[in-house]
Amino acid sequence: MEADERHDMKNAVPQIGSIRVLERPYDGIGVKLSQPRRSFVKPINAAERQHTDSVLPHIASEAIQTEAVDFEQLASQLENASPLQIMDTALAKFGNDIAIAFSGAEDVALIEYARLTGRPFRVFSLDTGRLNPETYRYFDAVEKHYGIHIEYVFPDAVEVQGLVRSKGLFSFYEDGHQECCRVRKVRPLRRALKGLRAWITGQRKDQSPGTRSEIPVVQVDPAFEGIEGGTGSLIKWNPVANMKGNDIWNFLRTMNVPVNSLHSQGYISIGCEPCTRAVLPGQHEREGRWWWEDAKAKECGLHKGNIKQQDDAHLNGNGVVHANGTATVTDIFNSENVISLSRTGIENLIRLENRRKPWLVVLYAPWCPYCQAMEESYVDLAEKLAGSGVKVGKFRADGDQKEFAKHELKLGSFPTILFFPEHSSQPIKYPSEKRDVDSLMAFVNALR
Repeated sequence: MEADERHDMKNAVPQIGSIRVLERPYDGIGVKLSQPRRSFVKPINAAERQHTDSVLPHIASEAIQTEAVDFEQLASQLENASPLQIMDTALAKFGNDIAIAFSGAEDVALIEYARLTGRPFRVFSLDTGRLNPETYRYFDAVEKHYGIHIEYVFPDAVEVQGLVRSKGLFSFYEDGHQECCRVRKVRPLRRALKGLRAWITGQRKDQSPGTRSEIPVVQVDPAFEGIEGGTGSLIKWNPVANMKGNDIWNFLRTMNVPVNSLHSQGYISIGCEPCTRAVLPGQHEREGRWWWEDAKAKECGLHKGNIKQQDDAHLNGNGVVHANGTATVTDIFNSENVISLSRTGIENLIRLENRRKPWLVVLYAPWCPYCQAMEESYVDLAEKLAGSGVKVGKFRADGDQKEFAKHELKLGSFPTILFFPEHSSQPIKYPSEKRDVDSLMAFVNALR
């Protein structure tokens, strides 16, 4: 090989999407050298980039090209492995053709695990243009803490301009968040992933019981394509899939990892500023995202492959669909102190102007993770109210009952809690999203 060719290869840089990224030098054990390699950053035309532009460590490149991996079998083998072992396996298999997706939240644990492997790693993040100021400052803190450059990926300016000019800055409050997420997150991610063979996410099974409860630690990405193009060309790693949220936080505290200051303000799941808020006691962490929508909309599209056919049935309020077209799910709020109301029962309750006793009724869907999250507190409340003169009930308001519940019972999203006073035909809607026992009891005591 000629000296000029060796020089050219030495100064090549890895790419993610249409962004040219500085490569940081490492010594033989994965520790960054103090003197950075000189390089230049400039935009490239994605249409001009060929597959051969991608730069991989020589050994890793050969392994990827020659080794046929059964990732379902690998997922089974790694199911009980530690996040560190899963991260090490991912980085070893894909070298510079894999990158960590970092959102600016507790998924910083991925970066810490990558550091602990001693291997070189890359990190990218989607800058939607609508993030909290705290998140931007946190990105800077993470870069300084780890001595890395995060590879920021941006939405197409023309697409954003078209969306905002035609529908305004806050259209998602009126017609749902999917369109905005598609422009600001999904399409930029799609472009970025086409420069990779694999990516690493911070998904956990406990984050969203409705869509993430079955994610494996490694899988063929069902929604996006990698550098080779076509189905099966991108591998998705989820090293912390089996960890609980508390385990993540214990790890971050133990390793003295910097965290987003929004967490100390009650934020758990962090996204764009207009679509993220702090959660309250008794709420699931994903309730801080797109709170004005039903639980069905709690995925922005980055992990759309999590939603299966039976989940689509859930989203339409029909439960799990079987071969004969019937729908069943395991019911919740099951207690001798909670009365299950039929459609006729709830209609009679509405019509009564002078009830003998007041009622507290939750409108719910058993598949809804936010209903599931408040099950324990509601059952405990029913136990405390037993014998007090207040009846506690539940009415399943999804499926065929949903339109009725919207028009007659003020259903906005699940769960909705109503108090039916003794001497009034109009139910009173619980106005707060605090669903702990004490808050619910205070609501009842104020009205009975």
